[in-house]
Amino acid sequence: MCPPFSDPDQRLYVRNATLADIPGIIQLSHRVYEGTGMYGYTKGPLTGQINTFPDGQFVAMLGDTVVGYCATFRIAEEVALAAHDWTSITGNGYASRHDPEGDWLYGMEVCVDPQCRGYRIGERLYNERKQLCQALNLQGVVFAGRLPSLRQRLKKFSGVDDYVEAIKSKEQKDPVLSFQLHQGFEVHGIIPHYLDADHDSMGYGIHLVWRNPKVPHNGHREPRKRYGQRMRDTVRIGTVQYQQRPVASFDEFSEIVRYFVDVVSTYKGDFVVFPELFTLQLLSIEARKGSPAETFAAVTHYAER
Repeated sequence: MCPPFSDPDQRLYVRNATLADIPGIIQLSHRVYEGTGMYGYTKGPLTGQINTFPDGQFVAMLGDTVVGYCATFRIAEEVALAAHDWTSITGNGYASRHDPEGDWLYGMEVCVDPQCRGYRIGERLYNERKQLCQALNLQGVVFAGRLPSLRQRLKKFSGVDDYVEAIKSKEQKDPVLSFQLHQGFEVHGIIPHYLDADHDSMGYGIHLVWRNPKVPHNGHREPRKRYGQRMRDTVRIGTVQYQQRPVASFDEFSEIVRYFVDVVSTYKGDFVVFPELFTLQLLSIEARKGSPAETFAAVTHYAER
């Protein structure tokens, strides 16, 4: 990539990420995390993030090149402000814990191309998060940040808490935490084993929050109404031991499925779980002959039904 802004025709701007950006985000993440002990993204998690919450994913573009990426999802306060680790709260990077009714934005990723640092790209991405938070009338933004200078400098301090306090008082500077504090975030706590693969941070995550100034924070906020949902102590789940057998039509397949659903319903079940590959039974309708790929593709013709 050419040096930033050496081409006057290249424009730096931020927009929502799309599935077409995934190859560029993958390349960016590998450049950013090279040599850190962490790995760049693959297609699966990025697809999950963008499909799950399109409004919460942003890319910084320099011309046609992705030079920054920011990923967020919504989550409930009791989860967001409690101690956690990166894998569990992000669904291993897929943003699968996104809660459409969540009252906080959780920031699971911000990365900026090393060749483009110093051009306020990170600040632009953080501002997009804040603007989205305010547009959705949420309580704030929360995440656990890195401490990339911790391993190198910790021996000069009595512990991680002492090191963080030195950064907060500006006696010590950290390239990430100092920037985040400058963006108006406050330290909520320190989380050990947040991401053990982050060797420079020694696995620690700094729990940070930014509170939406347009939403009152008096400690007596009325709980958000969740229409159409039940709060209950137990959930009844029925699991099906499914026998694969030839079927002559899709209607015959549907009758078998409906039978099991009716049985679970009789026992007042909330969910019924079928085996992952039970739809392979549909292959018997046409008895196709061909390569495995062609055979499995035949099942997709029934996907909508």
